[in-house]
Amino acid sequence: MKYEIVRNKKYDFIGQSYATNYPNLHKYPATMLPQIGIELLKEFNISEGKLLDPYCGSGSSFASGLECGITEMFGFDMNPLAILISKVKFTKISINTIIETKIKLRDEVFEFVKDENNLDKLPLPNVTNPNFWFSKEVLNNLNILKNFIYQIENEQVKNFFILPFSETVRECSFTRNNEFKLFKMKAEDILKFNPDVFGVYFKKLNDTIFTYTNIYFPKLTNEVNVNVNYSAFEVSENSFDVVLTSPPYGDSRTTVAYGQFSTLSNEWTGIDYARKIDGMLMGGIKSKQMYANGIMADYIAEVEKEDKKRALEVSSFYVDLENSIKKIASSIKKGGKSIYVVGNRTVKNIQLPTDQFIAEKFEENGLKHLVTYERALTSKSMPSKNSPTNKTGKKVNTMLFEYVVVCEK
Repeated sequence: MKYEIVRNKKYDFIGQSYATNYPNLHKYPATMLPQIGIELLKEFNISEGKLLDPYCGSGSSFASGLECGITEMFGFDMNPLAILISKVKFTKISINTIIETKIKLRDEVFEFVKDENNLDKLPLPNVTNPNFWFSKEVLNNLNILKNFIYQIENEQVKNFFILPFSETVRECSFTRNNEFKLFKMKAEDILKFNPDVFGVYFKKLNDTIFTYTNIYFPKLTNEVNVNVNYSAFEVSENSFDVVLTSPPYGDSRTTVAYGQFSTLSNEWTGIDYARKIDGMLMGGIKSKQMYANGIMADYIAEVEKEDKKRALEVSSFYVDLENSIKKIASSIKKGGKSIYVVGNRTVKNIQLPTDQFIAEKFEENGLKHLVTYERALTSKSMPSKNSPTNKTGKKVNTMLFEYVVVCEK
């Protein structure tokens, strides 16, 4: 069965970015525009009840929910950096406390660096190949910042100060900053690269304070409860009125490298398995057999003709996505909606109809497909072309459209 797709230009938001309405407090790959979620919640008249985002990333769906009057929201993600970003954005913290903490932190850091001997007192962070990714001076200065940030006693305030620290780690490292994967700069670029760690951090901290104060803080009334969990979503029978989410489009190793993007940040903030995160996400554990159910079976069979290994990788993603949809479907209340914003990735020149798969699996689990909208993909920060053959110069478009799949229980 083919589920009808309606081209809906209302959801294109051409010329708009994440920052148009809800600037993020920290870069994150492949984030859904909050504007899409806001428009969808309005179209389907959803302004109360419990919202779930089972793959919440940096919290776009919560921004959408807040804008539409929803005050009780729950999110899950397996990437510690994603959880940190979402928590900071949607936790109400006194602005005065933030300002006072900033002044104290700045004074402590600049007092400490006056004496070079102080450096020897600090234990080095547990970062893989630190000298490969950072100059000695950057390592020392990041270490000083981390030392004083982690002395902040209030956990919520400390998280707030860790967020710009995480961005500073990435920006002052030898990574190519316009990439989501971990690639090192060219040697000639490293020679010219001499970042001012403290300058970068306090500038980012000021930007974070400004955005939080003006965008997020005013919306965080006492009624708002955004509950963000570092775990995979597990069944919560008939609990949610709406699921609003943009799931991964494929396994993290070959699609959007959430784990690689977050590796240095996660290591600096004490996550000792940071380099294993891509393997923990959807499709991370390779399937031993081809996915052979329903709509997707023929497409995976086509991929298998080209490359059996890739077909097994693709299979593992759809096995995990199907299992996740089963849990989510049974957690939606009768009359509740499931709204998935998803892209159909191309593997071995074969476009995989993930939108159709999602509609099919929700229908198999007690929901009815209402509509699938097609929107032009104009603003999501992710690769638009890739090289599926790995032949130099031979590239194909990975994604030009996104699909909004709406189902009802």
